[in-house]
Amino acid sequence: MPDVRTHAEEISAQFSDHLDVTPEEVAEKLRTLVEEYSVPMDEARRSVTSSYLEEAGMDREEIAPAGGESTLVGEIDDDEQWVDLEVQVADLWEPRHESIAQVGLLGDESGTIKFVAFSTSELPELEEGVSYALGNVVTDEYEGDYSVKLNRTTTITELDEAVEIGDDSTEAVGALVDLQSGSGLIKRCPEEDCTRVLQNGRCSEHGPVDGEFDLRVKAVLDDGQRVQEVIFDESATEALTGISLPEAKQMAQDALDTTVVEEEIAASVVGRYYRVSGPELGRYVLADEFTELSGGVDAEETLIRARSI
Repeated sequence: MPDVRTHAEEISAQFSDHLDVTPEEVAEKLRTLVEEYSVPMDEARRSVTSSYLEEAGMDREEIAPAGGESTLVGEIDDDEQWVDLEVQVADLWEPRHESIAQVGLLGDESGTIKFVAFSTSELPELEEGVSYALGNVVTDEYEGDYSVKLNRTTTITELDEAVEIGDDSTEAVGALVDLQSGSGLIKRCPEEDCTRVLQNGRCSEHGPVDGEFDLRVKAVLDDGQRVQEVIFDESATEALTGISLPEAKQMAQDALDTTVVEEEIAASVVGRYYRVSGPELGRYVLADEFTELSGGVDAEETLIRARSI
């Protein structure tokens, strides 16, 4: 790991156009945190950088990165890190907010990861199935789920050779025995880069907001030996139940109660048997592909590609 002086020089260089700060001053701040308060160097660096951002009145994306670390998407396990990736665009989804230019999945040999590119960054659009070298992307974490953000400093270079995407999916089989709270018609926070589910009209980060409707199923599969929690997003929920988001909203409006949607879903799926496969997110499997099982015989298989959990 680079020593304190190297970290200090990199941070000083990042703010050279904005603040009169020397490597010596930065090194002193870092040593205080690391040596006196036993703060890990990565956390100390983030803390010092954040203090300079506040002093300069800047957003993190406005500073030049000190050089991203080349990494595999499956190795990303920290928040607010600058990294370089060589990936293939595995999937693109329809953005849920006008501030987002693109959203989808990037993949390499270690698996896949969600990415977001914001409209204000004015980056060239990525194409599904094409491989790129992406420089200076920033990692993000929410409830244990990691993603990456493309920003105005991100460099995009198309690769001549395709990047192979590894299989990071898992499979769960069993009876769907229960729907968890938060299933059915829900509302999400509309703020930029936030998809948190509202509780009583409040976002845990942004407070009271006018939410945007979404449809999902949080289910529990039981194979008789263990249980597995599974999430079906809007597209998967419609394929699973036959209920679309507009239909769910109409049902709730007619009944003046959103819980009727969850009740309708429960009546159609609880007690049935399914095989579900997809990537793991914490304790959940995200349903990319599922098959209903009937009498031990596989029913029609439905492939789900659009995921917006």
